[in-house]
Amino acid sequence: MAQRPLLVFDLDGTLVDSNAACVAILQEMLQARRSVNTIDEGSAAAYMSRGGRDMVRALLGDACRNPDEDLKEFRARYAEHTTSRDTVFPGVETGLQALTDAGFTMAICSNKPQALCEKVLTDTGLAVHFGTIVGGRPELRPKPEPDLLDCVLCAHQLPRGEGVFIGDSEIDHAVADAFGMPFHLLSWGYAPAGWSPPSGTVHHNFETLVSHLSGEISE
Repeated sequence: MAQRPLLVFDLDGTLVDSNAACVAILQEMLQARRSVNTIDEGSAAAYMSRGGRDMVRALLGDACRNPDEDLKEFRARYAEHTTSRDTVFPGVETGLQALTDAGFTMAICSNKPQALCEKVLTDTGLAVHFGTIVGGRPELRPKPEPDLLDCVLCAHQLPRGEGVFIGDSEIDHAVADAFGMPFHLLSWGYAPAGWSPPSGTVHHNFETLVSHLSGEISE
């Protein structure tokens, strides 16, 4: 039987919709600061892939005191938040099970801090599918820098260019392209409106991704 390629998934905007949770936590912070500002979920989605510091600064607006300290508070609140299984995008749960049953090895490569990646995956029941979870760490630069994806491939003793990357944004495409990895974009994520990857395959539901990946077998 031909060997299945390693599947490397982004997390937020790819498997789980974190937008509502992030907005709710930031709204709590605004209320604690006696701000009357409200955050629109639709507008907030554009900030979900820009990094935590920029997201917090933009969405707290004039209630932002210090972006670095505010980000620490945001992450502390997030650590106390339980991520509902309802935030898993349609088709993801059954699709990941189908890929697992088909013999694929899967990994997570996310800018979300390591502890939060592990918590979200555990809360949603998706952790069982991923033997390797690489999230943000102080010693590793975030995507599109190569550090996180290097860490994933190193864990599997694979050279650059091996594996397949599945994500939802231009940041995911950039890192996959730099590694020479095939890229699959899931269209429901946090990429800018109208953006499509200059190379790779676009999917509008998880079922077509699973079907496509099942045909991508290294000879």
